[in-house]
Amino acid sequence: MKKLISLFLLISMVLVLVGCGNTGATKASDETSKETGQDQGESDLAYVKERGKLIIGYTDYAPMNYYDESGTFTGFDTELATIVCEKLGLEPEFVEINWDTKEVELNARSIDTIWNGFTILPDRLENMEVTKPYVKNAQVVVVKEGTEYEGTQSLIGKTITAEQGSAGEDTIEEDENLKQASYVPKTLQTEALMEVKAETSDAAVLDLTLAKTMTGEGTNFEDLIIVDYLAEENYGVAFRKGSDICQEVNKIFDELIEDGTLPELADKYGLELAK
Repeated sequence: MKKLISLFLLISMVLVLVGCGNTGATKASDETSKETGQDQGESDLAYVKERGKLIIGYTDYAPMNYYDESGTFTGFDTELATIVCEKLGLEPEFVEINWDTKEVELNARSIDTIWNGFTILPDRLENMEVTKPYVKNAQVVVVKEGTEYEGTQSLIGKTITAEQGSAGEDTIEEDENLKQASYVPKTLQTEALMEVKAETSDAAVLDLTLAKTMTGEGTNFEDLIIVDYLAEENYGVAFRKGSDICQEVNKIFDELIEDGTLPELADKYGLELAK
């Protein structure tokens, strides 16, 4: 009988402890919800609509998001995001981020979307909701005019640069020749161009969209030229995994293509839409 009583008391204590543990977990979950302002089970779209704005993470990246010569914040993605927000009934709030920690900021809800020439990659699709492709891009090699270049083998043993956490960095890591160069990561793609201009790096690997806008006659990098295309890719807009905002943005993209708004905007910034 004593053994049965002891066993009963032991089981009772275990059940009490489990109950306490669940209460603690629920409390912690509730605290997280309070901090983010989002209820458990609430859709991402409902969350941003209740707040009345969409917080858009970006970096200074022409022609997608940048300040023009008059100091006006503009760009293809800037204008497109503003149009989409209007259709969603939201105010756009643009927040400059560190590109290397973009996913952390997205999941922490300090931003709601990464809308900044975001390359669609398999690992990103696993961790985030990404829209259908809307702009074509490629990774290119940029060097100082007059540099002898005959393919990536020309850069073996040389110094190359790219934006940290970018598709350009991925391209360097995947190219057998570029892996044999000395790599210098930078915070921004424009900083990578500055490295080449200052001759502290022999070449930069970066987005074609930016390279076309920032190099050549009439630019600050007119002595830099594109010498190679390494990887074709597409841009998409990223949201938190499972976010229902993504589907709504896809619908709006279709509307903007049909009414000619998106093609006209692409022409304005010299971009090619994805098909």
